[in-house]
Amino acid sequence: MKFRNISMMLLLAGMIGFSGCDSDDLKSESVFEDVSQEAKNEFDIWLENNYRAPYNIEFQYRFIDKESDLAYNVIPAEFDKAKALAILVKHVWLDAYSEAVSPDFMKTYVPRIINLTGSYKWNVNGSQVLGTAEGGLKIMFYGVNELDIDNPRINTTNPYESHQVKPIDMNYWFFHTMHHEFCHILTQKKEYDTSFRTISADKFHSTDWINQDDKKVAKEGFVTAYASSEYNEDFAEIYSTYVTNTPEGWQLILDEAGEEGTAIINQKLDLMKEYFKNSWNLDMDELRDIVLRRSAESVQLDLRTLK
Repeated sequence: MKFRNISMMLLLAGMIGFSGCDSDDLKSESVFEDVSQEAKNEFDIWLENNYRAPYNIEFQYRFIDKESDLAYNVIPAEFDKAKALAILVKHVWLDAYSEAVSPDFMKTYVPRIINLTGSYKWNVNGSQVLGTAEGGLKIMFYGVNELDIDNPRINTTNPYESHQVKPIDMNYWFFHTMHHEFCHILTQKKEYDTSFRTISADKFHSTDWINQDDKKVAKEGFVTAYASSEYNEDFAEIYSTYVTNTPEGWQLILDEAGEEGTAIINQKLDLMKEYFKNSWNLDMDELRDIVLRRSAESVQLDLRTLK
């Protein structure tokens, strides 16, 4: 009963207090400042018009703890470099697929989030994570701060160029990764011919691919060392390598592969072209032409000015 008496007294006091204030007008605005919403800047508005509205993509350039992998020590992307990458990704990747297939295709199947991180993620085996795709919903890019805004460079002719060359090769560090991860998204939606899995079934380097050399594995029918890790990565690596390299650059891989390796690569490529044409109405040769043209155009873009 003591508890009830106290409760009644508190209720009465509250009613008296409320009645004593009823002459004041109540305001619709919250008395608490909303610190979660930052004012939109020019870049935010540009992203709304070029990413969210046409493609339903949220381009996350600000560092968000819950979107990052806290198991790694990483830093945020620099503002100017995030802006430059957004311009490049739209021109070389988004608009390339829109041209090759349709804007509706991209709006339907692109990831809903593109998240940027300034530095790279390093695995315990010494490998770098260039990008990841999570269930077809989010693509994450690392190492954004390595971008040279005033000297963008896209290597489309030499797949064996050293990755330490500066300015960095945008193909290797970003666009190859985008095509690779987008390929994963599409194959998760529609399965490709399972016979692809058996072509190199006895040749994969599932546990030591990081120690393999790109040129050496070409002789086994793989276009990159990472392709030799397992069949899904093999599929995505052939796709992303093919559409980002000129015919001359692709031929360098076949030259290293030799007769046996070339036969294996071409067998895989034929299945892949058939899959994309029949499942997605996507002609890989046409897409490659568009990607190469847009890659050449991109080095002339003003990456400091939003248009």
